[in-house]
Order: sequence, then C-alpha cells, then structure tokens
Amino acid sequence: MTVINFQLQIFIIIACGYVFAKKGIINLDIRKKLTDIVINLILPCAIIKSFSMKVTSEIIRDTIIIFFVSFALQLSYSILNKFLYCRFDHSKVLIMKYATIVSNAAFMGLPIIESVYGAQGVLYGSIALIPLRIFMWSSGLSLFTTTDRKQVFKTIALHPCIIAVYIGIIIMGIESMNIVIPSFISSTVNTVGGCLTAISMITIGAILSDIKWFELLDKSALYYSAIRLIAIPVLFFMVLTLLRLNPLVIGVNVLLAAMPAGSTVAMLAQKYDKDVIYASKIVIISTVLSLITLPLISLMISR
Repeated sequence: MTVINFQLQIFIIIACGYVFAKKGIINLDIRKKLTDIVINLILPCAIIKSFSMKVTSEIIRDTIIIFFVSFALQLSYSILNKFLYCRFDHSKVLIMKYATIVSNAAFMGLPIIESVYGAQGVLYGSIALIPLRIFMWSSGLSLFTTTDRKQVFKTIALHPCIIAVYIGIIIMGIESMNIVIPSFISSTVNTVGGCLTAISMITIGAILSDIKWFELLDKSALYYSAIRLIAIPVLFFMVLTLLRLNPLVIGVNVLLAAMPAGSTVAMLAQKYDKDVIYASKIVIISTVLSLITLPLISLMISR
C-alpha cells in the first residue's frame, strides 16, 4: 500500500508539471533550467544527504557489492544489445541500443528510490549510478561517435553527482569520528536535497506535455519499452534473488533497471544528426508507460 500511495503522489506531481507546461507556465527554456538545477544542485545535495550516517561494516560491504553488481548489469546491456533489436532499421537500432544502456536512472530513479528506501537507498543508488555514467560516456557515446578516453574520464570524474559522492564519503568519515558538521550546513543540504522528488517529477510532467498521443502506437518504441521497463528488471530480479543478495541491494538495482530511456539519447541524436524525432518518441513513450510499470515492479520487489 505504501508503494501504491507513493506512485499516486508521483502521478499527481507529474500531472501538475504537465498542466503548468500546457498553460505555458513552464516553457522549454524553464524546463531546461529546471533540469540543470536538479542535475547540478538538488541531486548532488540529495546524494550528500544520503551519506550522513555512521559507517558500518554492512554498509561498506553492501556499497562494494552494489558497485560491482551494477557494473555487471551495465555490461549485460551491451550483450543484450547484440540480439534484441536486430530486426529493426539501423537508424532506430542505434537509438534503442543507447536508450538500453542509458536510462533515466539518476533524474527519475533516485527520487523514487529515496521515497521507497529512504536515505540509505539513495546512498546505494548513487553508488550504483557510477557504472551507468562510465558506460554512458564510453560505450554509449561510441554508438554516435568515437570516444576519447581522457575526455571520458574527465567527464565522469568531474560530474556534479560524482563530486557529491566524494563529499559524501568525506562527511561519512567525519561523522564516524564523532565530529559534528555545523547544523546550518547540514540543514541547507537537507533542505535543498529534499526538493528532489517534487522538482524532478514536475519537470518530467512538463516533458510529457510535448507528447502527441497517436505516437504511442509506434510498434518499435512499444517493443523497446517492454524490454526496458519489464523484461530487463524482471530478469535482473530473478538473477539477483538467486544470488541471495541483501534485499535492499536487489531492490535498488532492479528499480534503477526499470527506469525509462534517458533524455540524453535525444540530445545526442540532435547533436550527431541522427533520428532525433524517434529518439524523442522513445523517451516520451517509455516515460509514460513507466508510470504504469514502476508500481508493478515495486510491488514485485516488495513481495
């Protein structure tokens, strides 16, 4: 029931963003600025906030496990891409492969994980997202152009969310030595990070305002969405359950795997003169359908 209540809250917040965009209150320029604020400020604060806990051997063990599990799952996407989309046109296959490697896990995933699992879930989720960013800027980007290893490393290492992980680890170490962080600093971080779910879901609602409902009938986009939103998370849930991992480790990885296509696929398609219309369609359709599939995946995990 808690999961259903949360999903209904998410739906209402997204609906608010949708209505505001339709009324012109949130235009394209505002949407881009909101996205920048979430990625560069609110999300890093939420990540730093999640590290504000005492280090235990269990947390250290689970964060190491979740990193390697997430890395293995990201690697499996590249393997699945070799045979999942062979029957489609090359222009579409390129988009579908990238959207399988790179989901909307950070922007949409962490807020949902925070609401389901709390601060420790965000901590584990932020660690699980490191492999995603590695593959995003390496094998993902290589689908559109050649990649420079030095630039890939720099992009990953200096990403605001990765910097937040560095800061969070330092804070966790400080608090474990019983050194108190000044309350005005921790309160500021907690307040800003607490906006994550509301602002990110309002922005997603605004993005959905661009949808032309007849486009939901695109068969290849529906096929991709079934793979991305249902088949992959169910497969991962079965495998991770057989490995008898910590339920929180399983839940975080499966929820992240159940996220829709990341918006960067449309940005890269635009930049490298690929099928930007189809890329946008993939993002919108998978995001709309995720509002239905995510509650089902959440219920599966909770059972």
